[in-house]
Amino acid sequence: MGTFYVGALIQSHIDRKKSARIPKLLVHTGSEHTWLPEAILDKIGLNREKKNVSFVMANGTVVTRSVGFAVIRVDKYFTIDEVVFAEKGDLVLLGARTLEGLNLVVSPTRRRLVAAGPIPAA
Repeated sequence: MGTFYVGALIQSHIDRKKSARIPKLLVHTGSEHTWLPEAILDKIGLNREKKNVSFVMANGTVVTRSVGFAVIRVDKYFTIDEVVFAEKGDLVLLGARTLEGLNLVVSPTRRRLVAAGPIPAA
């Protein structure tokens, strides 16, 4: 399938006027969480709600990061989700949970996000 990127608007869930645009997020369905630069999350006033959360990186290394809540907008789609406060050297990722909340899926042939259709209710 290959890799591709999307842009997103990140907003404080408390004050939507506090926001930042991230022009290049790696779409990564292998990551549960969305990882965003901690400097940007701090700038828009996001709180570290969960501290010392352990994550296993692709190379097997275990790292500890903080997690907060944000509104994430990609084009006309939006959701609220947990986001990881990514430190220097971490990738900036749009993870699987956020994609599910946005109700978007990866189109492998077109290398872009597309609407997933009706959400199953039961």
